[in-house]
Amino acid sequence: MPDDSEISAWITGACDGYQDNFVRSGNSLWRRRAGKVTSVIAWEQQPLARLDGQVALVTGAGRGIGRAVALALGEAGAAVAVCARSQQDITRVADEIVGRDGRALAVQCDVSRRDEVDHLVSTVETTFGPIDLLVNNAGRGSPIGPLAQTDPDDWWQSMEVNVRGPLYCARAVLPSMLSRQRGRIVNISSGAGFQAWPMVSAYAVSKAALYRLSENIAAEVRGEGVSVFAVSPGLVRTALSEFGRTCGEPSVEQFFDNLFASKADVPAEAAATLVTYIASGAADTLSGRNIDVSHDLAEMITRAAEIEENDLYAMRERE
Repeated sequence: MPDDSEISAWITGACDGYQDNFVRSGNSLWRRRAGKVTSVIAWEQQPLARLDGQVALVTGAGRGIGRAVALALGEAGAAVAVCARSQQDITRVADEIVGRDGRALAVQCDVSRRDEVDHLVSTVETTFGPIDLLVNNAGRGSPIGPLAQTDPDDWWQSMEVNVRGPLYCARAVLPSMLSRQRGRIVNISSGAGFQAWPMVSAYAVSKAALYRLSENIAAEVRGEGVSVFAVSPGLVRTALSEFGRTCGEPSVEQFFDNLFASKADVPAEAAATLVTYIASGAADTLSGRNIDVSHDLAEMITRAAEIEENDLYAMRERE
């Protein structure tokens, strides 16, 4: 736990409405939310999982979080299909997995196009067999700026990628998962979806919708062998966050600069470890919940009945 001198050095995000504060103490990163101090590296405590025999599909897998997740799943023994719009990027990731004695397939795909998603899923099933794990990671962060000055069509494109894409992918894999009574869907969400983020409305709204999509699918398939999760990966140094640092909107640039300066970013491997653990089936009792990389998932699992009874880790209206 940070000492008093370190507590005084909390770095606060510059965006209005962003309620998290961070501080680094030694090799640990800590988060303070609503007066409670917790470590955001609880992911290091997650048990290792083996996924031998599973088939995984990861979208947006050419870089950043998607790449880290794909590599981790491959290391755990899953056959991994990676997709993105850049064939070069996903080919490189697939080669990395194969180079580590894994099985991988790279398929170019724009997840906002249903025909391409259907082709993607068909190709994966033909090559590896039925998909056991879908990780919807592909995302878009722009446009950034005042809504009054934003092109509505550009704004809506974030919904196309961040919501329609996961919808298409889930729709394509669910029939097989339900018929086999076996499958998991992990949607990479964001804390941005749980609060207002001025100037970043397209991203925030789309991530809120993605969580709701996750929760609704989970409710529909409950008891049928399929689990659905929203996973918030924390602030990771990706092309998307780097775009935020140079987007031209002062408040947003300051927000990212402050957090990066305080070393409050989380390695992509944190989300990868978390997703791999979820893929093992150990967290199925938490289907429908939002799981943050800062959460101690093993501890959450022991509290599954309490979480269900009190409807925790969900987006709810407060009185």
